[in-house]
Amino acid sequence: MKLQQLRYIWEVAHHDLNVSATAQSLYTSQPGISKQIRLLEDELGVEVFSRSGKHLTRITPAGEAILKTAGEILRKVESIKQVAQEFSNEKKGSLSLATTHTQARYALPKVIESFIDQYPDVSLHMHQGTPMQISEMAADGTVDFAIATEALELFSDLIMMPCYRWNRCIVVPKGHPLTQVGELTLEAVAKHPIVTYVFGFTGRSKLDEAFIERGLAPKVVFTAADADVIKTYVRLGLGIGIIASMAHTPELDDDLVALDASHLFESSITKIGFRRGTFLRGFMYDFIQQFAPHLTRELVAEAYNRHSKADLDELFSHIDLPVY
Repeated sequence: MKLQQLRYIWEVAHHDLNVSATAQSLYTSQPGISKQIRLLEDELGVEVFSRSGKHLTRITPAGEAILKTAGEILRKVESIKQVAQEFSNEKKGSLSLATTHTQARYALPKVIESFIDQYPDVSLHMHQGTPMQISEMAADGTVDFAIATEALELFSDLIMMPCYRWNRCIVVPKGHPLTQVGELTLEAVAKHPIVTYVFGFTGRSKLDEAFIERGLAPKVVFTAADADVIKTYVRLGLGIGIIASMAHTPELDDDLVALDASHLFESSITKIGFRRGTFLRGFMYDFIQQFAPHLTRELVAEAYNRHSKADLDELFSHIDLPVY
């Protein structure tokens, strides 16, 4: 059994069983990958993949178990490489993040600018996706850090740390009737068609919970994962927008009025998570603290040693999170 063979079956499984695409991504040949997979299966005495002719059709039950262990082995190998890199050149390497559009567009730019200035030899890679995709990428080791508000808690093998609280605003065109309301209420908001985030994105669950608790059924006419898209459709007159407050920038959105809605919805907490067992290099600790200054190296190291969500919650319970 060779590490290369484990790498091949792992990559094929994560390229939708497309050997050609896998070969292209690994800069090798399709026949070479197929041969090594067959040699591994012959050695193990079981099939990792079912086949129809020359095509792989699905992962076998045995293959599922093998791939899980193969992933763990490959992550351990990567950790060994990172340990070596830390001691050979502590300011050189790579850092990969997975996050949502709102975080990438509004919360991270200054942090990344500062980080790149401090670590010019660290290459940064950012992946955007749904909160579930983001969590999965962190859980399976595709990325080092996941930054999101939703879904992280669904993965027990992620160490999640709170970064900041945030709430929402309602954006409307100038002269909209809601700008004339003395005190904004959920009842007043529910009278208008709403443009907001797709369910599962950027604290959408808190929004839905608020309406349900008041027995209201808002008319959500359009949803998107991107706050800039939401604002575009508000400008077109499709409805009022409910977005993260950080996503309204007065200098760029001077044609829209932002109405504070923090009293209408419970605040949400953005968290940063990484897979338990990840070797954190020095610049990774620095990135975390630049994004969330209260997450010092000592506090992150303590979180690393906590073994349950309850333990983590207790560790961070005394922290007064900043409000974005």
